Amino acid sequence: MRIRLLRHATLVVECDGKRILVDPMLSDAGAMPPIENSPDPRDNPLVPLPMPMGDALRDVAAVLITHLHRDHFDDAAAMTLRKHLPILCQPEDAARLRQHGFSDVRPIETAIFWANIEITRTGAEHGTGEIGRAMAPVSGYVLRAINREEPTLYIAGDTIWCTAVSDALTLHKPQVIVVNAGAARFNEGDPITMTGDDVVDVCQAAPDAKIIAVHMDAINHCGLTRKGLRDHLKDIHVNDQVLIPADGEELAL
Repeated sequence: MRIRLLRHATLVVECDGKRILVDPMLSDAGAMPPIENSPDPRDNPLVPLPMPMGDALRDVAAVLITHLHRDHFDDAAAMTLRKHLPILCQPEDAARLRQHGFSDVRPIETAIFWANIEITRTGAEHGTGEIGRAMAPVSGYVLRAINREEPTLYIAGDTIWCTAVSDALTLHKPQVIVVNAGAARFNEGDPITMTGDDVVDVCQAAPDAKIIAVHMDAINHCGLTRKGLRDHLKDIHVNDQVLIPADGEELAL
């Protein structure tokens, strides 16, 4: 299994020889306005894609979307992605994706099989209280190759540490876990993605897993940087368990 971080939460996952694009945010740097009601009013994305679009999307066989917030599926993705690609998504997003012209939208209620990969949807909480309810629905996904010995991958999606994440770890026992860090937040309320402490909770709940932390340094309302997370994990002595890739970096697992 190989996982390349393009930027923010946009990944290319190679599983069972197939390349799956996850949460495509493909806009040029500064092409989108800031996330409103947040403390840093810079245009998004804060950084460009680390490679030409053609290189980033080469040989992509399917797209997996955790939810349709614009930092996970933007107008550039809607316009750029080939319309015949299989689009794997939560059921609540299927109609809107079809409206974008995609002809092979496959909503995942519980689990589906695609190209010898079992993809199971998991729960997530994109914040607490009223904000968390307003940000819903969001999902995570577990990917398991059926015919090859590859790690079980859990993409937690936009979520804080919560019962749904704990339950997914207990049920699926993933060897690789991608978490969306960044401690994204608005001017009011609690963080809506994982803080440093949340990442530590994942490490402690899955001590034998490798954690990949993404979702940092690319969107204006994410206050936790890669450096800040590294420093926090070093203080808690779990930094060896967590990989924090740079934009464009590929990890072999």
